[in-house]
Amino acid sequence: MTALLLIDIQSGLQETAYYGIERNNPQAEKNCQKILEAFRNKDLPVFHVMHNSTNPASPLYPGKNGNAIHPLVQPVNGEPVFQKTVNSAFIGTDLEIAMIAKNITDLVIIGLTLEHCISTSVRMAANLGFQVTLISDATAAFDKIGVDGKRYAAELIHQTELANLKDECAFIQNTSTFLSELDN
Repeated sequence: MTALLLIDIQSGLQETAYYGIERNNPQAEKNCQKILEAFRNKDLPVFHVMHNSTNPASPLYPGKNGNAIHPLVQPVNGEPVFQKTVNSAFIGTDLEIAMIAKNITDLVIIGLTLEHCISTSVRMAANLGFQVTLISDATAAFDKIGVDGKRYAAELIHQTELANLKDECAFIQNTSTFLSELDN
């Protein structure tokens, strides 16, 4: 069975002022919403994961407005929500146990950010034996400052992460292609 895994689609990841850097793909949350609606329409399992930062200055710190799941992808009808404090959606949560209990073999992963929790969770899901599809435009990345002090653009980070994950850890698709194949 195939399930949708939404990771860290939280309001605080739009707060680029906190991060002091730019984010690519401003349509990521809208694409996540489209995919979530398609899964709900087909009555397929949906799992939400949210990040509870341990840094009190972070917008994702529990109790801050930024910690809330983004309004476009709010859980409904008892969709489970797993809370984590590390990059992997599987460490410190019962996510894997819940998926095994529902006979999940295939995961579609969407969320934020590609270079952190998405990449880590995709790799771990693949290592755990799940067949993973990552939706490229239903995620985003931030600019990064390299060890040389040079700024690397968010789009470069995004494309590099996709290249690192493709084939070895995940099948990569975009939203429109995935949705058209889901309808067939």
